[in-house]
Amino acid sequence: MWNTARLGLLVAAFLFATSASAEQAQKPAKAQAVESTKAAAASPKKTPLIPASAFASLTAFQSATISPDGKWIALRTMHNEAPMIVIVDAGTLKAVDNVRLGKEQQLVWFSWAGGNRILFSAGQLADVFGVEQRVTRLLSYDIRDKSLTKVGWRMKVPDGDNVIYTDPKGQYVLLSMQKTVYEWPTVWRFSLEATPEPDKGEKVQSQKAGVWAWFTDDVGTVRMGLEPRSGHRVFVWYRSGPDDKLRRVAKLTDEDEEEKYWDVAKIVSGSDEGFIFDEVDGHLVLRRVNYATHTPGEIIYANPDWDVTRALIADDGTPIAAFYTDDKRQIVWLDPELRAIQEKLEKAMPGKDVWISSRADNETRMLVWVGHEDDPGALYVYTKADRTLAFFANYRPELVQQKLAQTKAVAYTARDGTEIHGYLTLPVNRPAKALPLIILPHGGPYGIRDTLSYNDETQFLANRGYAVLQPNYRGSGGYGEAFEDLGQGQIGRAMQDDLDDGMDWLVKQGIADPARVCVVGASYGGYAALWAAIRNPERYRCAASFAGVTDWDRQLRYDRRFLDRKDRRAFRDWWEDKDKDFDFDSVSPAKQVSHLTRPVLLAHGKEDSNVPFSQFRVMREAAEAAGIPLELMIFEEAGHGFAEAKDEQRWYEKLEKFLRKHNPPDPQ
Repeated sequence: MWNTARLGLLVAAFLFATSASAEQAQKPAKAQAVESTKAAAASPKKTPLIPASAFASLTAFQSATISPDGKWIALRTMHNEAPMIVIVDAGTLKAVDNVRLGKEQQLVWFSWAGGNRILFSAGQLADVFGVEQRVTRLLSYDIRDKSLTKVGWRMKVPDGDNVIYTDPKGQYVLLSMQKTVYEWPTVWRFSLEATPEPDKGEKVQSQKAGVWAWFTDDVGTVRMGLEPRSGHRVFVWYRSGPDDKLRRVAKLTDEDEEEKYWDVAKIVSGSDEGFIFDEVDGHLVLRRVNYATHTPGEIIYANPDWDVTRALIADDGTPIAAFYTDDKRQIVWLDPELRAIQEKLEKAMPGKDVWISSRADNETRMLVWVGHEDDPGALYVYTKADRTLAFFANYRPELVQQKLAQTKAVAYTARDGTEIHGYLTLPVNRPAKALPLIILPHGGPYGIRDTLSYNDETQFLANRGYAVLQPNYRGSGGYGEAFEDLGQGQIGRAMQDDLDDGMDWLVKQGIADPARVCVVGASYGGYAALWAAIRNPERYRCAASFAGVTDWDRQLRYDRRFLDRKDRRAFRDWWEDKDKDFDFDSVSPAKQVSHLTRPVLLAHGKEDSNVPFSQFRVMREAAEAAGIPLELMIFEEAGHGFAEAKDEQRWYEKLEKFLRKHNPPDPQ
């Protein structure tokens, strides 16, 4: 287990006191399992309150990934309130090095470039030509000589980390870049060798008017560009090889049911054959395609009920795996050897979800996550040669011995007949009858969804005695085009109805007490919470919002500054749909705050670059002008989420106090 307070220069404290076997490591998790039906039938027992700090421990390691040669594991964590990448020897599981960023920077993503170099994106708010914008830059760290270098242009640009190809040997990358969002991007080749000269790159693809997205094949040749046009059209530009000219091979449009959507999955070098995500019968499938003739080929994998969201394809064009999400993330291994390994891992961990999260190129080692919706899980290292599964670390060490709540998938019918899926978590040792309810809508809103998986905030609220409903309201992703399109132009309207209808369903079931319901959320979920309290005070006793949107016109103007012409064309159409008379002020909490009669907890991070802190200020000022009291909470160093455990703990403790006052649970 790891203790972030004891991180040193080389994270020497990241050592394991014991070498637990897979069987030993899973025993504590088995003790947690409690069948919800038995809990409901049993007489109420006192459930120990788990400290908020246990839910706010912020996993000591995040996004762990193994190097292509299987020798190293890279993961990100926090140290002294700043993001840091830790490098671990995959054989000994000992930390050997780290890379630190400044407090003002956000670690957006990181990945391997060859076996000894790590690429990572650092983002922050910056002044660009007099306008505050989110900017990103690409950095490279060489494990061998511990050199840290910037890759790309010296100047601040809005999308300085758009890597479209990484050389497998780690010698160079291709970046699609533009100086401002008003220019078409060009593709540059930048060396990753030590101490490259700033701004010295080789242009490999000039800008082409209208083309905003470039794609390469598996050897780094720019082969395709997508040009979004007005009227929801996309022109596809393609070349068969490096010496060919780009030519338009397709026009995709919503009006053509046969060719209204597809997305690039893989372009194979030396061939016009490749793979796309195509829409068939309302769901995305993985299929072959001839790019030169734009002729679709065989369907490699399709699920009749769910979108295929991702695929793994070898450089030689061999499909390895397809991914989709029903209630849980699912992987379909098309490679028989990997499928056999998955089956063996699942057999070794009965009753648990098992996920191969990262693999070495030669399959010598793999990182394996094992957990469940009532178990935050643990990470293991699988070594193929001796078929061992070595325990690495628990994601939430303080919760290993705790009894956590069960979450189950549910579905209900909205008022217009639409089926809404979601997840219901009931408190342990409480009868499922007349419980206080928290509706917890996800962020996004479009294309995002909740899943049947462990969630800190859900478990924290359930431990405090609340039933928690996480509805995947219309517009949520993964359920197909038709369901996502139902959300167009429905912010504050039908999307909000879906939350109300979820409450009514639970009340009708006898599970929820209609007099004790509040809405809690972050980002769009924070908006939905605020709007619920204003729109339907007869339903909801209170609302708590973290980083919620309060003024839609102001937010959309802010968002458009980070969009290229492609996205701006369709941006407002998506939010407003065809209702040109719709006024966003009519569903903006800051504009309608005079109607607020319920208690509200309003929280925001000052470093938020997604929903800027100005959204907090405008709500606060509007409430003050209207004489409406709000409970306010400001996080000086937080962004659009919590980077520090202390801030997340403060939020949970404040939220608990707020809810106990305005929506009290049953006595423990």
